[in-house]
Parts: sequence; structure tokens; C-alpha cells
Amino acid sequence: MKLLDHTRDSLVAYLTAQCVAIVPDGREAAFRKALDAHLDEALGRMHVCINACAPWRMDQFNVLQSSQHCIFLYYLANTIHRRSGDTAAATRLFLMNKALNGIDLFYEIAMPEVFYIGHSVGIVLAKATYGNYLVLYQNSTVGRHKDQIPVIGDRVVLYPNTAVIGRSMIGDDAVLSQGVSAVNKTVPPGVIAFRGAGGDLAFQPRPDDLLGEYFRL
Repeated sequence: MKLLDHTRDSLVAYLTAQCVAIVPDGREAAFRKALDAHLDEALGRMHVCINACAPWRMDQFNVLQSSQHCIFLYYLANTIHRRSGDTAAATRLFLMNKALNGIDLFYEIAMPEVFYIGHSVGIVLAKATYGNYLVLYQNSTVGRHKDQIPVIGDRVVLYPNTAVIGRSMIGDDAVLSQGVSAVNKTVPPGVIAFRGAGGDLAFQPRPDDLLGEYFRL
């Protein structure tokens, strides 16, 4: 994968400089070491995601493309934590992502192999089951309630200002239209959920060609 306007070494230096600016605690040497040890695996995960997302050029990572940068910071933090148990570097990357991209996505959360972020600002993702080929937009929220954890199927689209909370189950190929909240609700597969009369959820079939806007399937 081509790193646009970067080499591997300059990418490590760039991320380290971002960390120093956001978490200026004098521990950049340990942070850089963790990055260098796990960067290649994280870039490999990013490569898979980029090549699956239709709006992005294949085989090219642009760190100045904010959605790509946002997803990469998660992959890097998650990879570091999974492979080494290092919470210091992973936490710094989590804080960087929150500061730079306005997203709350902790490194322990198991995100899918491929997901696409339209706009990251205001996204909050708790521990849940996330299916592959997930689409997220600004101010979308996934939240657990005590031991009740949402289950989100494959190829789900969460449009702006949506929420999936508690024991909600979102079926494969389902869409939550703008402003819809599913709190302890089930959304069937293959539908668009919208606000119905009386505040209940209503459904209509999802367009067959919707996912072509987001993914190379």
C-alpha cells in the first residue's frame, strides 16, 4: 500500500509528533517504540479496509484524509493492545483520536475488518457485537446498558444522529435513517427503520443498490 506523502519512518515521526502535541508527558520515546513494533500490522489492516471502501482509492493511504486517519488510529491502538497488552501507547492513540477526530472509540472494542466512517465527529461506540461492512455517520451512538449489549449485523448503515442502545438487535443489511433511536428494539434484516406514528419504529425495504455507494462487494 502506498503511503501518500509519507514513508514508513516519516509516518512514525508524524504520529509521534501528534502524540506529543496532545499528550505532552515526555514519554514519546516509549510511544514511538510501540508504534514502530506494530505499525506494519496496523497498516495491513488499514489496507484491507481501504480497498473495500468504494469512495477511497485502492492501495493508497492518505493520512490527511480524516476518516482514514480516524480508522487507522483505532486499528493501531487495537493492534498494540492485542499484541502486547501495552495500554499506555493504546490510550494515547485513543486520546489522539478523540481530540483530532471527535470520536470515542476505545482500543479494546472489537470493530469489524471493514467499516466506513462518513464523518467522525460525535460518534460514540461502546462494547457491542459489530458486523462487517458497517457504515457510521456523525453523532451515531452504540451504547450498552449494564449487561445488555447491542448486536449489529453485517452491512448495517447508521445515518447521522442515530442510536442503538441496550439489548437492541439490528439485522443484516438494515439501515437506521437519520435521527432514529433503537432502544431495546429489534430491527429486521433488509429494512430501513424510521420514526413511525406514536414514536414506534416503522420499516420499509432497503434499496438493493445502497451499499454500492460505500463498499466494493
